[in-house]
Amino acid sequence: MKEIVFGVRLRSLVLRAGLLCVLPLGHIVSAQPVSPGVTVTSIGVTGLNQFDTGLGSGGSFNWQDANANVNVTRQITGQFAAGVNVRYGYQNWKWTSPTAFNGRGPWSSIETPALGMSFFYSPTPEWRLGFMPTVEWSGESGTGTGGTATYGAVMSAARRFSKDLTLGFGAGVFRQIDQTKVFPYLVVNWNITDKLRLSNPLPAGPAGGAGLELSYALTEKWTLAGGGAYRSYRFRLNDTGPVPGGIGQNKFVPLFGRLSYQLAPSTRVDLYAAATVGGNLSVVDASGNTSYSDSYKTGVAAALSLSHRF
Repeated sequence: MKEIVFGVRLRSLVLRAGLLCVLPLGHIVSAQPVSPGVTVTSIGVTGLNQFDTGLGSGGSFNWQDANANVNVTRQITGQFAAGVNVRYGYQNWKWTSPTAFNGRGPWSSIETPALGMSFFYSPTPEWRLGFMPTVEWSGESGTGTGGTATYGAVMSAARRFSKDLTLGFGAGVFRQIDQTKVFPYLVVNWNITDKLRLSNPLPAGPAGGAGLELSYALTEKWTLAGGGAYRSYRFRLNDTGPVPGGIGQNKFVPLFGRLSYQLAPSTRVDLYAAATVGGNLSVVDASGNTSYSDSYKTGVAAALSLSHRF
């Protein structure tokens, strides 16, 4: 038996600096295995806009994010499933007199193709173990793939305590171009009531953990939710900018709200609004020295997602 699912999902709020567009990790890890031989395919696209945001030392910036994602997962046996994920992301940044960066935008556009795999094993009906290796190439347009690789893996273990509660623990280890990052996170899928749910809204990966989201079913068609996470991105700069061959970094905490509408049993629209707090932008030169760094004020972002299933 084969099941094909076509999805247009929000690439996590928050993103590649925005919203993630793969299936939420918490749902993948905590869900019980489907029947052997079933293949699930999802295709996703997303768009995000962060409005003009002030820099701590003066000036401002804004950016737009577009992302496409394809994920295929097959339940090979009753205990074992494996999948592959292909993703491409593009960000366009615009700057206005950034004082801390000598009045010149340190980067303009960022491209991030990525390839990942997923392996899930259920030694018992209650437990599910996950291992998800990923490699992505994150760099300013014109950089190519040389010196842009971020690679590593996310590991997780989750236990189903009841039909309404799955809890677990995960950890990611990634080499972000020139820096190794290790982060833990909680795996949560808890139906507190028939309408109230606590879960992971984002996929854990090179940028950080899966975050937490509390959602409430207003009606059969409307759902209201809110959550947050921590995100950190590093990317190689090209040789024609103000810091040739350097590394850019964007760190922030996105706090977001989601309003979803079920257009049909297999079609859903998601509207997201987010505030990015505690943000910091920095540039490291080719010698490994921090050339520029500046915090930024609370930013506001919005995104729209359409998902369809068949």
